[in-house]
Amino acid sequence: MGPTRTDRTLRRAAAVVERAQPGHPVAPATAGRWLIALALVLTAINLRPAISGLGPVLAEVRADLGMNATVAGLLTSVPALCFAVFGFAAPRLAGRFGPVRIVVLGLCTISVGLGLRALAGNTVVFLATSALALGGIAVGNVLMPVLVKRFFPDRIGPVTGLYSMGLAVGTSAAAACTIPLARAVGGNWRAGLAGWAVLAALALIPWAVLLRRARSRAARRDPLPGRATVATAPPPRMRRSRTAWALAVFFGLQATAAYITMGWLPQIYRDAGVSAGTAGLLLALVMGLSAPLSFLIPAIATRMRSQGPLVIAIGLCSLAGYLGLWLAPAGGAWLWAVLLGVGNAAFTVALVMIGLRSRSGPGVIRLSAFAQSVGYLLSVPGPLLVGALNEATGGWDAPLLLMTCLLLAQITCGVLAGRDRCVEDGH
Repeated sequence: MGPTRTDRTLRRAAAVVERAQPGHPVAPATAGRWLIALALVLTAINLRPAISGLGPVLAEVRADLGMNATVAGLLTSVPALCFAVFGFAAPRLAGRFGPVRIVVLGLCTISVGLGLRALAGNTVVFLATSALALGGIAVGNVLMPVLVKRFFPDRIGPVTGLYSMGLAVGTSAAAACTIPLARAVGGNWRAGLAGWAVLAALALIPWAVLLRRARSRAARRDPLPGRATVATAPPPRMRRSRTAWALAVFFGLQATAAYITMGWLPQIYRDAGVSAGTAGLLLALVMGLSAPLSFLIPAIATRMRSQGPLVIAIGLCSLAGYLGLWLAPAGGAWLWAVLLGVGNAAFTVALVMIGLRSRSGPGVIRLSAFAQSVGYLLSVPGPLLVGALNEATGGWDAPLLLMTCLLLAQITCGVLAGRDRCVEDGH
């Protein structure tokens, strides 16, 4: 019996993985790219549930593990710290083993970490297993733009949009479904969190198919190795690149704004007289807008010679939202939420620029690691400063002023990072 149509499709998909090396762009019509795109989207969906799925059951976790308020507060900063620390290791790992294998290893780490976290019997184990899962997420954060650049050099915008939408879907799904999942099995928070470990394991299936189909040729061409990613020219040094620094600061400031929004926006609304339920819906609107915008904006950004005008337009939406929160937080609550949701699209613009500001595989790996690691490190103090200012002044005027100043700096750095130049050119 001859090979089935499915076998032929998977064989062609493996061939795509083999040919998608730097200097060998994949043609738009190549069969089997759907499998790689599916693998990227499923991976992206699993890069946020470890974070957004914890908030809804944090009270139950604290009560069960005896976690104090200080440790619970630190949980809001741990993701950014882990992204920064583990993100720096991604280029070295990808250079030795290949970005595909490291992303697969990251998914395994996410699944194991989340599974063990659901079994944790004390705070120390809970934090350690959370860090394990976040480490897997960190390398995924860094290497996803690299894989898009490698496998879809002619479709950077649309594919970045797809996986950015996957990030948004994973974020909102975990926030919305963790409680129902826990209630479905008797209200146990452990089952609610463990479900996301299963989702990460399922995301391994398309990668396993690609790796299996490529294995037969590994002895001759080593189709998925780190060695194939090494270019003849030395990779650019990010610390000497003004573009890399501008992109890193832009990434960090947009992440700061996002963490502040997630952590403090409901309280701003509630202090203005909005009910707790409505404040939660307003935050859901802000975060939910990320899904459609994440799909649309990359297509726009990649058609622009410079992404500066897009950065300015998105930044002005955030600025209008902040102004509304200052002047009439309750009166125009839904409008401010929409404007801030559009402002959150700066994250997607930053991801697109990572792929556009470098022309080589090693350059994208280095730039992605540098921009995201430095950026997430810069984002750690923001939510803490906003909380401290609110406590010191008893209101939101000073925090909103700080947020506005950070936004203006974000727009400036985004315009600089959006200029049509590559880090390989010494810019």
